[in-house]
Amino acid sequence: TIMITGDYPNTGAAVAKDIGLLRAGDHVHTGADLNGMDDRTLAEEVKRTVVFARVSPEHKMRIVDALRANNEVVAMTGDGVNDAPAIKRADIGISMGITGTDVAKGAADMVLTDDNYASIVSAVEQGRVIYANIRKFVFFLLSSNMAEVMIIFLATLAGLPMPLTVIQLLWLNLLTDGAPALALAMEKGDPDIMDRPPRPKTESIIHGPMKSGIVIQTIVQTAAVLTAFVIGLYWTIADQIPGGQNMLSAVLQHDWSGVDVQTAETMAFVTLSLCELFRAYTVRSERTSVFKLGVFSNKYMQIAVLVSITLTLLVVLVPFLQPIFNTHMPSTEEWVIIFALATLPAIVEEITKFFLRRQSPKTAAA
Repeated sequence: TIMITGDYPNTGAAVAKDIGLLRAGDHVHTGADLNGMDDRTLAEEVKRTVVFARVSPEHKMRIVDALRANNEVVAMTGDGVNDAPAIKRADIGISMGITGTDVAKGAADMVLTDDNYASIVSAVEQGRVIYANIRKFVFFLLSSNMAEVMIIFLATLAGLPMPLTVIQLLWLNLLTDGAPALALAMEKGDPDIMDRPPRPKTESIIHGPMKSGIVIQTIVQTAAVLTAFVIGLYWTIADQIPGGQNMLSAVLQHDWSGVDVQTAETMAFVTLSLCELFRAYTVRSERTSVFKLGVFSNKYMQIAVLVSITLTLLVVLVPFLQPIFNTHMPSTEEWVIIFALATLPAIVEEITKFFLRRQSPKTAAA
């Protein structure tokens, strides 16, 4: 925050110090000082200055330009006619709604209806929360759908039966993916969301860490589901396998034409469903551990996951639905394999976030 005032520098500095804005090492400059600086010097000096006093409308525009030259996103507040040019020049122009003139309001992008600076802080926080939730939504759906594509692709490449039927894929995309993804949009935000520096203006919504996360989660989910599928295939033909042949080679070499692979498809379907539901909890933050956030702090996530699990169980438990989805009630042994594999993506996600926190420790915004 930078204070720009028409008062004398001593008055501005006293107020800034009283509210905790002016600290040791910070500079105070006047409009006369700015007249003696070229644009390059001002761009450097503005990094260390928190109070500009006795300035003209032209000086305000120069300050905005200097900040933007440093790749800052500038929000300029004001209420008078003389503030309008700088409000217009800033990335986000903000006018006072109560004391602001019509000219200032006309030049602004936003009108602060209560004239309270704290409302700007709240707006920034909500903006960060919304943007972060969009990222979580995109990350969750992209990684889940990439995993589904790779599961089908690799099974086809290996000459195996289809791990998932068409109706199972539709069920996953409409319910198991959709409900938790919508619940992610209701997240309240990380506890330290206002302690982080602003993101770069040029940063894509799918940034570097997210790209890595998509790759990691695609690999882990694909491996988990295909492992469950291969185990199910092995159990289907276990009585036909000669002694000494390992599971993978037996499954790959077997002729699957005409073979009912209901056990394997059920295991793959339920494993992928639970993978996505368990992982939805860990995607609630890009960096913060789910245990710090609180596992049950998002009630919408509880509802989404509970409904999705209930519907998934109906698919494997209700007799008239089983032929439609080609499923059956898994045995105790099958459930053990399913749950063990389904938790892997969530565990890997937490490990990934741990290393992200180590590489990019939290820093306070300037």
